[in-house]
Amino acid sequence: MDRQLKSGRFAVSTWSLHRLLGPVYRYSPDPDKSAARSEPYGPGNGNLLDIPGQLASRGINRLEICSFHLESRSRAYCEELRDALAGSGVLLQTLLVEDGDPSDVQTAERDSRWIADWAETAAHLGAERMRVIAGKQAPNEENLGRSARHLRQIADHAEAFGIRVVTENWFDLLPAPQQTNWLLDRLEGKVGLNGDLGNWSAPAKYDGLADIMRRAEICHAKANYDGQGIDAADYRKSLEACRTAGYEGPYTLIYDSPFFADEWDGILLQKEFIEQFHQEKQLSNV
Repeated sequence: MDRQLKSGRFAVSTWSLHRLLGPVYRYSPDPDKSAARSEPYGPGNGNLLDIPGQLASRGINRLEICSFHLESRSRAYCEELRDALAGSGVLLQTLLVEDGDPSDVQTAERDSRWIADWAETAAHLGAERMRVIAGKQAPNEENLGRSARHLRQIADHAEAFGIRVVTENWFDLLPAPQQTNWLLDRLEGKVGLNGDLGNWSAPAKYDGLADIMRRAEICHAKANYDGQGIDAADYRKSLEACRTAGYEGPYTLIYDSPFFADEWDGILLQKEFIEQFHQEKQLSNV
């Protein structure tokens, strides 16, 4: 097995379990916003500390944690969560920093310092990577350039903590391959790519994914759902785009649908779909 995949081919984001986990803590660089506990998805009936064990029991050994699912950023809490991960044999692939905008002319300096500060939290948790937002502003040269400068600074800071920074084809700054590739080229490998299968719209997204996934280190393998369940045609085309690009990294299972009452059912269905897709491709190459 490829060294990169020593912990297996699949990860789960805590976003896929947001109804199970319940409360969120919306950390933000904006002083007018509160990180106090709130329950937009209900009270939940799970605990983040239990998730590594639940993953391992289902044969999944990678986790991604959304920053808003951390009830505390204290070193003691982070080490407790790190111990739970280690005890279950689960790798913390990525800490997902869910706010901040390095492309905003008004707040880029403030937001970038705030994002960079998460590298220490990521290190305390034992994460390999930290996913950050490239920007939410219009995709013009000025905003892209501003984002590139700040992302490089964030990456330099995170590197001192042993954390690799990646960004994502997400929000207004990166609406297509042209802007995504421009930004990554400008960063010269200092920042990697988390390719997301669900952030761009079909039908253009398939060619777009086939273009950018050649550069991806990790992948948010989000599936769409319709009244019958998983949108198999869309998911297959998205996975085929990854295959065309030569992507061989792990897939983070992103379940974001009310179709299943138990989120684990949706997560495992997506895992089965991807496994079957790759088995079919292997057989067709025999």
